[in-house]
Amino acid sequence: MAKNPIDPESMRKQLKDLIDNFEEELKRKDLRKKVLSLVFVFQSLRALGKSLISKADASSARERILYYFRKYPRIIINGDELLVVSAIQEYARRVRELRVQFGWSIITGITAKEMGAENEFPLENVDVSKMKPDDYLLLSENEDRDAAHRWNIANDIRKRKDAVRTKILEYFKQNVGKPVTGEELRYVANDKTEWARRVRELRTEYGWPIETKNTGRPDLPVGSYILESLRQSPEHDRQIPDPVRGAVLRRDKYTCVQCGWNHKDWNRSDPRHLELHHKKEHAKGGENNEGNLITLCTVCHDDIHRRT
Repeated sequence: MAKNPIDPESMRKQLKDLIDNFEEELKRKDLRKKVLSLVFVFQSLRALGKSLISKADASSARERILYYFRKYPRIIINGDELLVVSAIQEYARRVRELRVQFGWSIITGITAKEMGAENEFPLENVDVSKMKPDDYLLLSENEDRDAAHRWNIANDIRKRKDAVRTKILEYFKQNVGKPVTGEELRYVANDKTEWARRVRELRTEYGWPIETKNTGRPDLPVGSYILESLRQSPEHDRQIPDPVRGAVLRRDKYTCVQCGWNHKDWNRSDPRHLELHHKKEHAKGGENNEGNLITLCTVCHDDIHRRT
């Protein structure tokens, strides 16, 4: 082992000496002596990586990983980088602990690509299609203290023998009004790649008001979904294509054109959300286009339908 494992310069010099003289080591006939000389290299490199982050900033492997993520948020971090700074082989387990036990929104390359395929990953300067399975992103610099409770719920639902869509909907219902992450939904779906498509189907085919940053809730963090209420849209409103729906919401500035309500006014005593309304009823030939649609809150939407 290096004499001073917390002194990067000392370790660098010892490693340099070994590498400079390693040609002689390779000439040895004793295989074990060659292996033992490389053991020192592995130990020294691990100690060197560990020393890059001071103990004052992070003392454990998990803390060093978190420190590194928080230093480079929303930047793709490869697993090899975490291997270096953590100085442990099981760094992936520590990442999972940060996500599940401590509520840090760390997304894997697999989940990010599956969300990207459904156009649910609007993060500038990040091409999720090129992310590898051992790539990671810290999406939010804020710790979610309710995450551990949600992951316990996810674990219970995951064990059921229901279809993927059913399990995902049940998880949303148990967290109605609360943002959940793509990683949670993927876990509930037993890591099935279809999970993101099933979420979209719940919104577009079954009328559940499940929103993301890209589909109607620009205030949500990237990588999050929310079931706004247990109220399903009428069947005729489920036929509005997502691109049209998004265009109408953006045009109306995500605000009810009748009363001016938007999500900034949301509170638990008034848990309304936004819906689209056909100016000319769909049943009477009204089309699903921007010209025939306006944004209303659920209170105003219900009031109009009661009057008509």
